[in-house]
Amino acid sequence: MIRDITIGQYYPADSPLHKLDPRVKLFATVIYVIALFCFKGIVGLALITGFLYAVIKISKVPFKFMTKGLKAIVVLVIITSVFNLFATPGDIVFWKWGSLQITDTGIINAVLMTIRLVYLILGTSLMTLTTTPNQLTNGLETALAPLNKFNVPVHSIAMMMSIALRFIPILIEETDKIMKAQMARGADFENGNMIQKAKAMVPLLVPLFVSAFRRAEDLAMAMEARCYNGGEGRTKMKPLKYESRDHKAYAIVIGFLVLVIIAANVVPFPQ
Repeated sequence: MIRDITIGQYYPADSPLHKLDPRVKLFATVIYVIALFCFKGIVGLALITGFLYAVIKISKVPFKFMTKGLKAIVVLVIITSVFNLFATPGDIVFWKWGSLQITDTGIINAVLMTIRLVYLILGTSLMTLTTTPNQLTNGLETALAPLNKFNVPVHSIAMMMSIALRFIPILIEETDKIMKAQMARGADFENGNMIQKAKAMVPLLVPLFVSAFRRAEDLAMAMEARCYNGGEGRTKMKPLKYESRDHKAYAIVIGFLVLVIIAANVVPFPQ
């Protein structure tokens, strides 16, 4: 389960999506999330499904590798679906017990929320899978550069997000090592009730936090040793420049959003 988390990982490949400017991928991710929660009909769902399928094929990232990240949100998907299924009123009631009920609208909302969460993880994972942490930092900093006029520390925000994303796979690997070491010493992380499982996590969390703080301290010392003092006056080894493929990608993403909005009222789901 620990190694199934794909957020923050980079999958190297020679694909058109990997070659896009990181600002385009950030913009496309935001538009995709907006479209994902705006569609209301069969046509909109078909558009989003087709768009996601095409992007995954273009990225050349194996679909099995991407679906590994879904295992980490199974519990969240189940809880969200159950709440939508039993707590949504509707015109047709199939089952009712006290305040709980299953209606036609509840079934539709549960299915839609499950689809949205699955598509959300798959779509947003593509950004980190096809973009290196350095590219993501440069793209985010450049995209938010206008906020510098309002004294927003854009460089610091971009640096913190980049470090956080870079630390996710490192901490996952560290957690896996500590867990295997503790299991070799007789620790049991799977059996028992909730309280016993919580107590069993203590031998895992304590060394993990110690290791995380040690890595953070080492990183801070390394940055100070290299005279790092923020983004003011800094230059980039590889400045970001738009190419023709980036402009085409912008047009495709904007066109996709327009089509989803137009299709929002075509064959709508019951509300």
